[in-house]
Amino acid sequence: MRRVVFNQKGGVGKSTIACNLAAISAAQGRRTLLVDLDPQANASRYLLGPSLEEQKKTLAHFFDDILAYKVFGDKPNAYIVPTRFDNLGVLPSDPRLEELQVKLESRYKMYKLREALDTLKEVDDIFIDTPPALNFFTRSALIAADTCLIPFDCDDFSRRALYTLMDSVREIQADHNRDLRVEGIIVNHYQARARLPVRMVEELRAEGLPVLDAFLSASIKIRESHAQALPMIHLDSKHKLSREFEALYRLLAV
Repeated sequence: MRRVVFNQKGGVGKSTIACNLAAISAAQGRRTLLVDLDPQANASRYLLGPSLEEQKKTLAHFFDDILAYKVFGDKPNAYIVPTRFDNLGVLPSDPRLEELQVKLESRYKMYKLREALDTLKEVDDIFIDTPPALNFFTRSALIAADTCLIPFDCDDFSRRALYTLMDSVREIQADHNRDLRVEGIIVNHYQARARLPVRMVEELRAEGLPVLDAFLSASIKIRESHAQALPMIHLDSKHKLSREFEALYRLLAV
């Protein structure tokens, strides 16, 4: 299963959600891959820690080879970097992705990611992190994915962005990937005692939007998780947020 975590709005927790779900998938014994298409490389740093700086092959090198038309270039699995967690690998990002974007788009290489992931028969689950924009890399991810997960912060800006985002997904479905489906909206930084988040979730559901039943609470613990490059189940498996991520994963695994 290939899942893309996508929202054009920044700061909604895409990288955090993608990495924690990938970590849980791997802990369940499934061979899991995190693909980091965001030039900021937050997801790569989260799972690889300081060793990210030592990597000789990144997604920028992968796309370099595509642009160079290398007939006998490395296979996609050669770019996968193992993490310190069993069953979990990363196709790491690179700041150079930003400068490669125009060349890749002008040569219409949006299907190359899907073709590459098609060759990874040894991988059970793939989670794709995307930049906060509907650009070449995000479109490539939506074309390559089976489903889309949409993080949602309970505020008015996020709500307005949500409608534009749903239109963007429908456009990709119509033009490039008819099998793509929205698996659900993930409510992040949820505060059950605050009126606004509760009202917003109720209104989204009343509109027929696919809000998932497992909510992710706001917690300072996630910053510690980032700083130590340890997904929540490895940092503190008994923490409330760890249990919420596990509940979310169980919903997706059904």
